[in-house]
Amino acid sequence: MSDTTSNSHSSGSLTEVGPGRWTLDPAGTSVRIQNRTIWGLVNVKGVFTKVSGEGEVLAGGGAHGSITIDAASLDTKNTKRDVHLRSADFFDVDKHPSLVFTATGVTPSGDGTAQVTGELTVRGVSRTLSFTAEAAEISADAVTLTAELPVDRKEFGMTWSQANMIKPLTLVTLTARFVRQSS
Repeated sequence: MSDTTSNSHSSGSLTEVGPGRWTLDPAGTSVRIQNRTIWGLVNVKGVFTKVSGEGEVLAGGGAHGSITIDAASLDTKNTKRDVHLRSADFFDVDKHPSLVFTATGVTPSGDGTAQVTGELTVRGVSRTLSFTAEAAEISADAVTLTAELPVDRKEFGMTWSQANMIKPLTLVTLTARFVRQSS
């Protein structure tokens, strides 16, 4: 993944990032989903176009924060499907306009990765998630983390599947670029 907003790529360690408040950079962030349908023969892909967030790196190197996704911003390049995904069969955006991941712990390792633990809330249902994120950019003023994680949509009450055509696991690909807030 390339960084289009800075030339400050680094192969440094996340443990070198100093403490402070950070804001998610929407231009450098993407949340993509992929789900197999038609009995696993077709991949449906989409991207959430409205994402916000913030975080804090603590003096010891650990961090916490949150990412909020506008559920209605999902774009799969198929208007009819997008309308259905926004309905009560799936994201139910009228009742639950946001998907929120709250990272309760981000623990960096010395190899450019971090163990992320937190809670994902979708449709008012919260589930604990743990995954490894990889640093694609590390500088004094910007950090970009990437991760791929499977999410079982049934755990969040999204059980609609005509003739069992939709597989239960959705692959979420996250690129989250955080920039340091000015003091």
